[in-house]
Amino acid sequence: MKSICFFNNKGGVGKTTLTGNIAAYFAIEQQKRVLVIDCDPQCNITQFILGDVKTIDLYWPEKGNKEETKTKTILDIVDPILSGDADINSRVRPLRSSINRFGVDLIPGHPRFSTFEDELSSAWAELPTGKAGGFRVSNWLRSYLRAVEDDYDIVFIDVSPSLGALNRSVLLSSDYFVAPLGADAFSVLGIRNISRWMNSWTDYYEVGLEQSERLNPSGLNRYEILTSLPIKRGFLGFTLQQYIAKAKEGVRRPTKAYERILADIPDEVDTFLSGFAAHSDLPFHLGDVPNLYSLIPLAQSANAPIIALEARDGLVGSQFSQASRYREIIGDLAEAISERV
Repeated sequence: MKSICFFNNKGGVGKTTLTGNIAAYFAIEQQKRVLVIDCDPQCNITQFILGDVKTIDLYWPEKGNKEETKTKTILDIVDPILSGDADINSRVRPLRSSINRFGVDLIPGHPRFSTFEDELSSAWAELPTGKAGGFRVSNWLRSYLRAVEDDYDIVFIDVSPSLGALNRSVLLSSDYFVAPLGADAFSVLGIRNISRWMNSWTDYYEVGLEQSERLNPSGLNRYEILTSLPIKRGFLGFTLQQYIAKAKEGVRRPTKAYERILADIPDEVDTFLSGFAAHSDLPFHLGDVPNLYSLIPLAQSANAPIIALEARDGLVGSQFSQASRYREIIGDLAEAISERV
């Protein structure tokens, strides 16, 4: 089983839409056993996959305590840690693919998952002491993935754009990451932020490992703690969200500013993220993702991935060709990812 996180330190680049459709392609077209884990407290991919009605029922049940969901979420996995333990609840079962059109199992997110940030920060501060507790909490996701590894071929993890303790813990436990980029300066600056941030905390983690081995040789083995980080060689590449060019004399053309950014992105990625490359011999540019215009609200109203939209979902006119083209693009991206994992 392989785990992949789509991550950039910049919102608004279509990350959640891309993650959901790539996951659906692996499940529907490649017939893979796919799990999606929502680690973003905003729960966008949960809503994308379940749709509005099921999402409302999940987070705001008609009866009972409105503070409690009737379905287990990401918050239930870490509840023992929030209660003072160093272990997780590995018995939490995902929502099954039979209740959605994406063909994926889902661990729903939870808005209160953001409160877990404090626990993770405290655990992280313990790592230089070499004590096992900090490592166990920091590796909470790896522990859960280990518990379900026989059930899935691939896991996709959706996260927020932040460079905080939550996302650090997710990347710490992931095998790979993909960077979705937009054609804007902040996406490019996000590449630099990711590089500096990841180099900092991977070094810090390894110092803690060295200290643990000095004080308690092989003491982390009983907890199956990661002593090497796959994510250090986990960068699969980037996708580029196409922008809407300005029209001049009836023809849409890139502005000079955007042209400069587009020209600089490959060099920026090579400079700042090639050190994390999973395959330095393969191109980092996985493909471009088009603007979807009216297809996104249509997919949301149909509770379906864009790659599965049909006439009965409301596709009309030029939307058929747009959806068909998007399926081809997602297929190419999925194949490029498959080649690298």
